[in-house]
Amino acid sequence: MRATLRQAARATVHLFLAAAMAFGSYLFITVLLIAATGTVTGVGIWLLPETVLLIRRIAGAKRRLTASWTGREIPEAYQAVTGPLRERLRTSVGDPGTLTDLRWMGAYYAYGWLTVLVLPLWPAGLLVDGVRRGLLGREAMALPLLGRLADLEAGWSTALLRPSPEALLARRVEQLTATRADAVATHGAELRRIERDLHDGAQARLVALSMRIGLAGRAYGTDPATARRLLSDAQDQAEAALTELRHVVRGIHPPILTDRGLVGAVRALAGGSGLLVTVRTDRLAEEPRAPAAVEAAAYFVIAEALTNAAKYSGSDRAEVVLARSRTGLSVRVRDEGRGGVDESAGTGLPGMRRRVAALDGTVRVTSPAGGPTVIQVELPCVW
Repeated sequence: MRATLRQAARATVHLFLAAAMAFGSYLFITVLLIAATGTVTGVGIWLLPETVLLIRRIAGAKRRLTASWTGREIPEAYQAVTGPLRERLRTSVGDPGTLTDLRWMGAYYAYGWLTVLVLPLWPAGLLVDGVRRGLLGREAMALPLLGRLADLEAGWSTALLRPSPEALLARRVEQLTATRADAVATHGAELRRIERDLHDGAQARLVALSMRIGLAGRAYGTDPATARRLLSDAQDQAEAALTELRHVVRGIHPPILTDRGLVGAVRALAGGSGLLVTVRTDRLAEEPRAPAAVEAAAYFVIAEALTNAAKYSGSDRAEVVLARSRTGLSVRVRDEGRGGVDESAGTGLPGMRRRVAALDGTVRVTSPAGGPTVIQVELPCVW
């Protein structure tokens, strides 16, 4: 009986909040009429975008209320209402999400009154179910109706507030446009970095190497000691140039990924991080391997996360978890440091997000003050 009462109380809270929102929607008719009149007459046409934004907030609050009851999030798919008045009007009228919200609000005027049924159900439920449970030992019958009523209200709201396929497609196009622009910008920045590293590093050392070899050739016949010294310097320059070239190559695609695979590369990375890193893998030893671009993205994410942990966390331990799922590769890096990560403080997280977004992946950072810091990355791929 206690569990029944708790569930009925929870359903009652949901229904009362829904009733309050329905009452607010009834009052909102006045705003809608004013906005419609102003739009038709042209005097208050500027009210239309603001009214649409207000409707979005109301619908968003209803989505969150419904999700708290059902446990399933209802996605939003809106076009941004920005720019000059003409563009804001065009977006407000043409956005499929506006029609979805208006349709829900119109239906809510009709089914919002169902929540008043909670008033007679409580006394009837306490009486009927008290007798059934206390005297007859049977299951409750009336109070569970409150939960079913809340399910019915939440089901209708979910069906009406779910974005249309057109709205979801428009949002997807916007996301892909943004990630494509980021990928192009990241690619350009990467090319400039490679060019700068080659110009300032390996190229400069090769020029110095060429000059020393030329000087050694001139001095070989007259001053063998100087020639030997110049050749020794040239050998040092050659080794330094090779080191610079290896550094540039590692920045493009680490050779260790090709030689040892992602698991071996991550273990080598963990061994050289300066931290005590635990690496756990789940089914990554199985064939086939993830695509090269996915492995490279995962490697750079882990490298950046471990570098940040060593620099800023204050902890000497970290954990890396690589997991293979049906739809992609999951990466999780955790440290027990001080937390409070600020993405704008040069931690490299924005670059990490851009690299992952270019592959249509997601990055989630959890870093409360006091720790721990957890970076969770999902990279979709086909195995």
